[in-house]
Amino acid sequence: MFKRLVITSLLLLAPAIMHSSSFAQSASDIKVNGEIKPDKTKKGRTVQASVIVEIPSGLHVQSNKPLDKFLIPTKLEVDAPREIKVGTIFYPRAVTRVLGFSTKPVAVYENKAVIRFNLTIPANYSGSSTELRANLRFQACNNDSCFPPQNRPVKLWLNVE
Repeated sequence: MFKRLVITSLLLLAPAIMHSSSFAQSASDIKVNGEIKPDKTKKGRTVQASVIVEIPSGLHVQSNKPLDKFLIPTKLEVDAPREIKVGTIFYPRAVTRVLGFSTKPVAVYENKAVIRFNLTIPANYSGSSTELRANLRFQACNNDSCFPPQNRPVKLWLNVE
């Protein structure tokens, strides 16, 4: 009888225990990729480049303009050959949330954040393809705390006809 009661109790509690012990998340769960569209362009043209930040449910990334001076802003730096002009970097609109670690609202990115910028290839560009390197610095948080800032390298390939 006692054994049956213990087994029944465990079976009833198992879903609650499984639900409350979610998998530990960290900033390393965030995926960062880059792309250039179109993937081939002619000399003298401008193409759009993007850095895509995929943020799993339960995590947030601080926006490029955090509302608290102690939070680390998201910042993209692009290193291109000096002939190629990198345009203004456009960050997505942040959402405002009140999280467990703060009594004040925070400006964050959730789910998927796309950071965009243009690349202008001069008419006299001599190369046929080149690798652009970028670095994305961001701070990820969950509802209870923030993780140390991360730096992620991003590689983008530009093909010129």
